[in-house]
Amino acid sequence: MAEKRVGIMDTTLRDGHQSLWATRMKTEDMFPVLEMLDQVGFAAIEMWGGATFDSCLRYLNEDPWNRLRLLRKMLPNTKLQMLLRGQNLVGYRHYADDVVTEFVKRTVDNGMDIIRVFDGLNDIRNMELPMRVAKEAGAHVQGTMVYSISPVHNLDSYVKFVKELLDVGIDSLCIKDMAGILTPYEAYNLVKRLKEFVDVPIQLHTHYTSGMASMTYLKAIEAGVDIIDCAQSPLALGTSQPATETLVAVLQGTPYDTGLDLKLLSDISEKLKEIKAKYPQAKNVSVYQVDANVLRYQIPGGMISNFISQLGDQLHLLPKVFEEVPRVREDLGYPPLVTPFSQIVGSQALMNVLAGERYKMVSNEVKNYLRGHYGRAPGPIDEEFRRRIIGDAEVITVRPADLLEPELEAARKEVALYMEKEEDVLSYALFQQVALNYLKERESRKYNIDFDLIEKTKGGYPV
Repeated sequence: MAEKRVGIMDTTLRDGHQSLWATRMKTEDMFPVLEMLDQVGFAAIEMWGGATFDSCLRYLNEDPWNRLRLLRKMLPNTKLQMLLRGQNLVGYRHYADDVVTEFVKRTVDNGMDIIRVFDGLNDIRNMELPMRVAKEAGAHVQGTMVYSISPVHNLDSYVKFVKELLDVGIDSLCIKDMAGILTPYEAYNLVKRLKEFVDVPIQLHTHYTSGMASMTYLKAIEAGVDIIDCAQSPLALGTSQPATETLVAVLQGTPYDTGLDLKLLSDISEKLKEIKAKYPQAKNVSVYQVDANVLRYQIPGGMISNFISQLGDQLHLLPKVFEEVPRVREDLGYPPLVTPFSQIVGSQALMNVLAGERYKMVSNEVKNYLRGHYGRAPGPIDEEFRRRIIGDAEVITVRPADLLEPELEAARKEVALYMEKEEDVLSYALFQQVALNYLKERESRKYNIDFDLIEKTKGGYPV
């Protein structure tokens, strides 16, 4: 009998395909494995949030709310989990409090059980509202500590932040290592220290990018971690998570046995291999390989592929961009390289290299960051550098969302012509033009379907 059964959260339907297939998995391609996934006994299945919302609207011609409702219906025995970027929700900027409140409520109403809330700067002010609303709506709130390595990120700083999360009243804690840089022994020390005072379950999330992730999970389990994030093998490894089947086999017959059925997991993976064959993104071998650059530069795999595509015929500059990323990150007070800061730091590093001069051109996002509009920087920022970039512009010290006017009613008016349900308003508030394009196309498709029905039933179109 297991002394401490370890839970597994399955990421196949969210982070697995987000990491490897650029978040392009269609809802219809999830259907063949849902019944089997529901039988496994996962701690939860992550299937929403992150980039899935944007991708559904922008690339897949799908309503993300429909995906949530369908999967809720088809996974009746398993808890559903999502990733929420704090005040950024599932977008790339801070949204007003009325949008945040309504989005979280509607998410829970549509069937979400567990909401993992993080902020890229570990600024508790950007997390408090969505966590409180989720709690009031009846969801399980998982507070998240973003793991990073820098002179200002250490065991003491993590302990301090986790205590802030506990004060808010979280139901569980996630350690989020988005770049795969948490080493096995650091994981052991971190989990061991947190277990001394954290009285809620601790979950660990990492990526296989550096090749260490399975070892990191094993040491974290020995230190007492309760749940680990894994993906089914066809959507595992590389920039994704460790393979579920591997960890289940490793832990079998130990005090940490997951109790999951390897035969059932194998059957699911066989079906996923068939689905994988339909996706051209799955043929991108680079995302499945170990990339040691992440250990040196802390650059997540997604950033590396973006740099390659952006540099085009100037690919010979890639090593210089790699070297510039840590320098820009230091200038900005060491933000962890997670959305949106991976994009902000990466874009500025690229601009510095292409211009041949540091900060000759500066993005609006960097300027807004230096003005405090994203939150509190983890480390100090040189004031002379700040003045060079933003001049005498005011640097805010309040919670950034306190400066935002309500957005929901204006969004409702803008989308009124195409609105079918309240969730459409939220889709528009988050991704205005992208959502509007989707809603217009939805109306057009409905119109055509109606005419097809008329043709079949009445022998022709009405005059």
